[in-house]
Formats: sequence, C-alpha cells, structure tokens
Amino acid sequence: MRFSPPSPSAKITKTAAYYAAFVAFGLMVAALGPALPSLAAQTHTDLSRISMIFTARSLGFMLGASLVGRVFDRLPGHPVLAVVVGVMVLVAILVPLAPSLWLLVLLILLLGTSLGTLEVGANALLVWIHRHNLGPWMNGLHFSFGVGALVSPLIIARVLDATASITWGFWTLALLILPLAGWLLWLASPAIPRSPAGSDGDSDRLDYRLVLPITLLFLLYVGAEASFGGWIYTFTLALYPGAETMAGYLTAAFWGAITVGRFLAIPISTRLTPRLILWLNFWGCLMSIALIVVWPGSLVAVWGGTIGAGLFMASVFPTLLTFAERRMDIGGQVSGWFFAGGGLGGMTVPWLIGQFFTSVGPLSTMVIILICILLALVVFGSMLYLMQIRSYKTALKKV
Repeated sequence: MRFSPPSPSAKITKTAAYYAAFVAFGLMVAALGPALPSLAAQTHTDLSRISMIFTARSLGFMLGASLVGRVFDRLPGHPVLAVVVGVMVLVAILVPLAPSLWLLVLLILLLGTSLGTLEVGANALLVWIHRHNLGPWMNGLHFSFGVGALVSPLIIARVLDATASITWGFWTLALLILPLAGWLLWLASPAIPRSPAGSDGDSDRLDYRLVLPITLLFLLYVGAEASFGGWIYTFTLALYPGAETMAGYLTAAFWGAITVGRFLAIPISTRLTPRLILWLNFWGCLMSIALIVVWPGSLVAVWGGTIGAGLFMASVFPTLLTFAERRMDIGGQVSGWFFAGGGLGGMTVPWLIGQFFTSVGPLSTMVIILICILLALVVFGSMLYLMQIRSYKTALKKV
C-alpha cells in the first residue's frame, strides 16, 4: 500500500488526475440528455418511462456516495477510483447495446454508483491535499466537470448526425476515459488523515445543524442542475419540433456556460466569501429560469435563460463544499452525506419532470426547476439566520 509524501509536485500531479476524473464524470453525466430520444427508440418506450434512467442514475449515485464514504477514510484512494473508471468504461460500451428498458436501467444504476463513488473520492482527496486555500482548487475541479459536460453532447450530436446511431458516441466516450484508470493506478495515493486519539472518524466533530441543511441544499441544487441538463434538449424539441440541431446547441450552451462560470469562479473565489457567492448564484439562477417560464415562446428568452442558468449554477456545488469546509472537517463520511443528498435530488426531480412533461406540458420542466431554486434560497437564508442566532447566543455567554 503506497502513500505519497506531500510534496508540491506530487500535489499538482494528483490534482491533475482528479481534474481528469471530473472531465470523465462530466462526459458521462451530460451524455444522457442528447441521447434520450435515441435511447427511448432503442428500448421501444416513451419519454415518460425513459425518464426512469435519470432516477436510476441518481439512485446509484446516492448509493455510491452514501456507502463508500468510509472506504476512502480507510483504503488508498487511487485504486478505488481506478476500478470505478473501469466500470464507467464498461457501462459506456454496453448502454447503446441494451435492447430493453430494464436492462438499460440496470446499466445506468451501475453507472450512477460509479459516479457517486468517483465524486466522493475525488472531492475528499482534493480536500486532503489542499486544506489551505481550497476554494480555487475546488472550483477548478468542478470546472473540469464542465469541460467534460460541454464536450459530451457535442460528441453525441456529431455522431448522431454522421451515423444516426448513438453507439459510436458512447464508445468514443469509453475510449477517452479508459487511459485514466491506468494513470490513477500508477500514482501513489495521498496519505489518509488520521483522527485524534480516541476518535472514531469524523462523526464526533459533526454539527448536524449544519450537515442537514447543507445536504438539503445539495439535494435541491443537484436536482435543478440534473433536470436542466437532462431535459433542455427534449424541452426544446417540444417547443420547436424538428429543431434537433438547435436543441443540441442549447444543451452544449448550458454545459458550456457552466464551464465558463466555473472558470470565472476560480479568481472570484479568492476575492468574495462563499456566503456572498452563493447568494449571487441562487438569485441569478432564479431570474434566469424565470425568464424561460415567463417567455417560453421567445428564442431570445430560452437562450438567455439557458446561458444564465448555466453561469449562475456553475459554482454552487464547489462553493457549498468550500462553505462547509470552513465550518467542519470534511472526510469521506461527511462527503458521503452531501453527495447522497445530491444523488437524491438528481433521482427525484428529473423523474418528477418526466411524469408531468407529457400530461401537463413541457413548461412544467422549468416550473419545477424554478421551485427547487426558490426552496434552496429559503433553506440557505434560514440556515444563515440560525447560524447568526447561535453565534449571538455564544457571544452573550462569554460576556
């Protein structure tokens, strides 16, 4: 079992590997949206039922995130991540070959478990090697996700144009991801932080008054992001039938805006507090999505709302992690809580949209996402208010 010394060069090399892992993460997450109509036709089902794959992915993500947290607190992280990458490659090969919905659901469930494991592991390992000045590094990690998510729908769309089949789209993703497994196996794992004597993990230092609302924020945010990224392609086709190319460009624009937003968040995170950044993000998301809800028939509103939503959603996830890291120890267990919450949101909200999309109309997509962002604002504001009250009471006791 090899653990590397904490040298600057080793930190940079490992950070690059985690960034590459998040590019792979983005590639796999964003592939399902543009492939949704093709997967429905492949499995002889409709949009209401095919939306189960989002539920399966997020259920698997939640299981992976909640079950593996302590694994990274006990075992070297890189071999675990390498196995996960190998599973992702296998799933990418098999997805376009699945002849039935239930087989596809099982494959996506396995993919979700791998994604949950990868996200918990890469985030926890990054925190361990960059405990000081974490914000820019964390935003860089999630910027890498945006790069993968931006490229993925473009690959799927180009392959669909060239072959009218999604098979080589997913197989191209598999070929791009495969070398990462070997790189992770070659790199020595970071040293696992040891708890103080007499402590069993990080549970003794958890403040559940913070863990639970932050977990709920992850649930609401991931539900909104997964729903927008997963449904914007189909939403656009429902409003503008036959506009497959524009729908693909809109999907890429959303993930591209997330990528740009996370790149901009790297310098911004060195100047603004996580609290202020989160306020700006939630209000920006709210106004962007409201633009589409109010004027769904306007191409300018749909494009502006899509790009705005991507820009303001961009740094929510890494900034929430930085916000939490400043107030508690984040090991595998705490990361598991946060990402399990995100997995639950990504499981329920896209599925809910699928149930309303046909019966109520495509605009229900944006209305449900808007409600998620409104609830996130309420939770965040309430959490900050209660934190302020607790700080005031603590100060009074010291007087």
